[in-house]
Amino acid sequence: MQIGDACFRKVLEEAVRHALSHLETLEKIPVAAFADPQTLRMHFKKPLAADGIPADEVIADLVRGVEGGLLGSAGGRFFAWVIGGSLPAALAADWLTSAWDQNAALFACGPAAAVVEEVVGGWLKEILGIPSGASFAFVTGCQMAHATCLMAARHALLARSGWNVEERGLYGAPPLRILTSATQHGSFERAIRMLGLGLSHIVRLPVDSCERLPPQALECALDADPFAPTIVLLQAGEINTGCFDLFEELVPIAKRRSAWVHIDGAFGLWAAASPKYRHLLAGAAAADSWATDGHKWLNVPYDCAYAFVIDTEAHRAAMSHREPYLIHAAAARDQIDWNPEWSRRARGFSTYAALRQLGRNGIGELVERCCRHAHRLVMEISHLRGAEMLWKPILNQGLVCFPHSAPGASDSEHDRRTDEIIAAINATGEAFFSGTTWRGRRAMRVSVCNWCTTEADVQRTVSAVAKALG
Repeated sequence: MQIGDACFRKVLEEAVRHALSHLETLEKIPVAAFADPQTLRMHFKKPLAADGIPADEVIADLVRGVEGGLLGSAGGRFFAWVIGGSLPAALAADWLTSAWDQNAALFACGPAAAVVEEVVGGWLKEILGIPSGASFAFVTGCQMAHATCLMAARHALLARSGWNVEERGLYGAPPLRILTSATQHGSFERAIRMLGLGLSHIVRLPVDSCERLPPQALECALDADPFAPTIVLLQAGEINTGCFDLFEELVPIAKRRSAWVHIDGAFGLWAAASPKYRHLLAGAAAADSWATDGHKWLNVPYDCAYAFVIDTEAHRAAMSHREPYLIHAAAARDQIDWNPEWSRRARGFSTYAALRQLGRNGIGELVERCCRHAHRLVMEISHLRGAEMLWKPILNQGLVCFPHSAPGASDSEHDRRTDEIIAAINATGEAFFSGTTWRGRRAMRVSVCNWCTTEADVQRTVSAVAKALG
């Protein structure tokens, strides 16, 4: 294997060429992947040779292998699963992050990475309306942000009962009760499982007609067992409808009963950046912890998310670790004190670049632009013959369905028709959507959070839906 000044140049230049080719042809290539699993296995499943091959040949072979197996999620016509793209500055910073190859666990093993993360954490709190004294963590995704916040909550709530969970574990610990709405996201549920808190301890409360947790329902649930250590999960942007819980009413109810309030704001927390939409987060700043993604609305490359905790002592106690061979900084922030990972990527660089490229006003404009596109998509699709609007966007999420035209068609026939139309749209390669079940009906989710979605993309997508219906 070649070692020397030139060993990286040829292969990285080849990678740049292929990357630019991919990004610059996103408007022309299908948004959906078209290669089946068997084809992709044929591309990749080769005997591993005893001897290696030149790095540039590896990359060329890799690029050939992924053909047909990549979604166009980096482009402007991908509207499934709340997946953002990558801002140019964020993508470039992410490439440099790999080249610099810092282990962002401690200041000592990546000083610049530690300081950038420290600075960016402060910026994020300002933009998202989170109290400046909150601690924070950069993690892989919102699921790990939930886990980070819940570890702090677990420590704080059990400490009030005289139980040191880090020392004694959960064997014999007072059980924690988790109250949330029936529409909570599965990432929170997985975090509960990971931390051993138990799915049977989740109490799912019914929502109102606007998909929100009713204050009276929360109050009654809390009062049913007033002395139980309790975590209350609230939502800033429900996954299907984008709805927000009534934080101004719910948070004080929970706080008066000494519950820990955690807000799932995977995408919705970014509404705080918009003068038009930040009212949806009124009262959210009084919570105990918050989780949101960077790889959604901030449009940084996967993977990147942020956890914030108001009880910094509980956060640190749940995470921090010391070893005699480590070098801990007295005048800087050691990320290991706040993060579940030990070895970890320096995610602060791409976040720093994204925030600098957009600026405070640019982030708000991005949020509002995506919301306009979502509204237009839902409204124009619902006006097509054979389509029906189920939920008008209040933010960037909406729902439509495609009922069967036959008189007296059954619910299962309506649902099957909706799934067939979604598949037909995706098969055109013009746009990509995902389905969901909402209030017992199959629906097509419309989610817009990519910085490069344009009015032309919206029109092109509506035309593709019309063609599929036709």
